[in-house]
Amino acid sequence: MKLPVRYADVESAAERIAPFVHRTPVFTSATFDREVGAEVFFKAENLQKVGAFKARGATNAVLQLPGDAPGVVTHSSGNHGQAIAYAASLRDLPAWVVIPRTAPALKVEAVRSYGASIVFCDHSERASVAADVAARTGAVLVHPFDDPAVIAGQGTAALELVDQIPGLDTVVAPIGGGGLLSGAAIAATGGAGPISIVGAEPFAVDDAYRSLQSGHRQPGVESPVTLADGLLTGIGARPFTILQALGAEIIRVTEAAILDASLFLIDRMKLVVEPSGATTIAAIRAEPGRFAGRRIGVILSGGNTDLSWLANARRADGVRGRST
Repeated sequence: MKLPVRYADVESAAERIAPFVHRTPVFTSATFDREVGAEVFFKAENLQKVGAFKARGATNAVLQLPGDAPGVVTHSSGNHGQAIAYAASLRDLPAWVVIPRTAPALKVEAVRSYGASIVFCDHSERASVAADVAARTGAVLVHPFDDPAVIAGQGTAALELVDQIPGLDTVVAPIGGGGLLSGAAIAATGGAGPISIVGAEPFAVDDAYRSLQSGHRQPGVESPVTLADGLLTGIGARPFTILQALGAEIIRVTEAAILDASLFLIDRMKLVVEPSGATTIAAIRAEPGRFAGRRIGVILSGGNTDLSWLANARRADGVRGRST
């Protein structure tokens, strides 16, 4: 099967975006290794430009727009919007970002700080409103995950990871729309040696799991509620095709597991990672037997969070402590 993105596309993206993104560090935790019986390597995309891996795909896409492009438009719950605004600023292009009214205020303000114009809408209207903005302004639409240039750019995170840590057996990344996981699958499996690909997904929004299990792309969950606000979107057509072809698997995780994983990253690794990125730790903990004795690369997707969930978690910890 001919895939919509090739390994060579990821390599080209890495060269194209190198001056504009960080080569993010990789961290380890002896405590976590002991807990799960594996060697785990954490790629800290929370330390990336705009605070998330999204800078990679957005920059790759925007740098390839025609020289006479009148601007760029996208729809996003936050991180991709920031990334498009950042990438557009590199070319002095106007940018419009369509954002759900329920998006975290921190992410909305970050989009605005990069100079983009914000258009609010209901979550279900994002795509149609973005199309309307594109028609009105002439701006080029860059989809947050179902775009070959975006997927190739996101794949550069895994391309770096397998270069930094040779001999990985598995790469684990969160999945919402699937741009990161599908890009990682291409980067990891297109190089030297077989590497398995595992996605981490909340039970609350598990369309990627259902899609890969059934062999057919399933509709997204309506009005999902999860701490992992960056994973609310349903899996895209291109990511689904790539992940199905490359044999990716999905592990679903509970909200409590996501919360505990987020706290672990802060308390033990001193890394501020948004709950969407912490789903990866939750997934490894959910099925430790799958990973035992192996070398695991984990992509911590971003760190843009207002920490409101942290206050609730600390209160819950206090209640649990008093009840024991």
